[in-house]
Amino acid sequence: MSKNILVIGGTRYIGRLLVQRLLRAGHRVTIATRGYAPDPFGDRIARVRVDRRNETAMRNAFARLGPFDIVYDQMCYNPLDAAISVRTFAGKVGRYVMASTIDAYRALGYGHDRPLREADLAVEAQRIDTTYPWHDPCRATECYVAGKVQAEAYLVRDGSVPLVTPRLAHVLGGPEDFTGRLAHYVELARMGGVLEYSDAQAALSFLPLQGAADFLAWVGMQDFTGPVNAACDGPLSAAQLYERVGAVLDTPVTMRQKVPPEPMGRLSPFDVPGAMVLDTSRAQALGYRFGHCDDWIDDTIQLHDLAFV
Repeated sequence: MSKNILVIGGTRYIGRLLVQRLLRAGHRVTIATRGYAPDPFGDRIARVRVDRRNETAMRNAFARLGPFDIVYDQMCYNPLDAAISVRTFAGKVGRYVMASTIDAYRALGYGHDRPLREADLAVEAQRIDTTYPWHDPCRATECYVAGKVQAEAYLVRDGSVPLVTPRLAHVLGGPEDFTGRLAHYVELARMGGVLEYSDAQAALSFLPLQGAADFLAWVGMQDFTGPVNAACDGPLSAAQLYERVGAVLDTPVTMRQKVPPEPMGRLSPFDVPGAMVLDTSRAQALGYRFGHCDDWIDDTIQLHDLAFV
């Protein structure tokens, strides 16, 4: 059955692929953005131009729109954003999907002896600081982790929207991946650079770009609530990923361990002082299968290499 769906942030990367999937499935889709980035959807979608950080603008923009069967919020980064969503969509949405990330688990630290379950984050116990200048663009990077955790905590405690929080592993796409994280390793290998790393066994979970969009589309059509992890089998450390890049590109790579370890991401994008792997038992019990990194990562590396050349 066709659903009325709002996607907040649907013009690039995961959001764009999500909208494609929703349209392909026959749903009515509205995207809400600031209107700065073009989209390829033509008259197949409706558009709302709004700054989701501005509560007055949000409430005015959606006063006469909806209700929505599903709201996908790709742009909820902190408790202020969450509060705006509550006051805008409470009573007007059947399912509110706030995309989260493996980085939220950084609040727990690194080096866990088992994959992380959703309940390990204990969202209900997290402190919420609504006085922090979350919308200061100069602090966007430094407050990302705390902001995502507190956004989720705010929505859980408020309870006004039927909340689902998919926590995605690190998403790897092709050359369209604006983060440049995988590209870093490909370029380093092609230039014969030396990878410094903290811990060769400090594995992280990954997910392909297409798989992330597939999972979000699937989540929206289900009826469960709460957090759910999303990751492929076969986690990799920064050192293991660089070795994989060398093997795919058929070029020797050089690495050396640096002690003591630098802060997260200092040595390279996925360099961490200890493992952080997601347990996907809940998603599997609900009927979803993610596959293995071996199924797609070599092709993704090759796409980056073609772009580099």
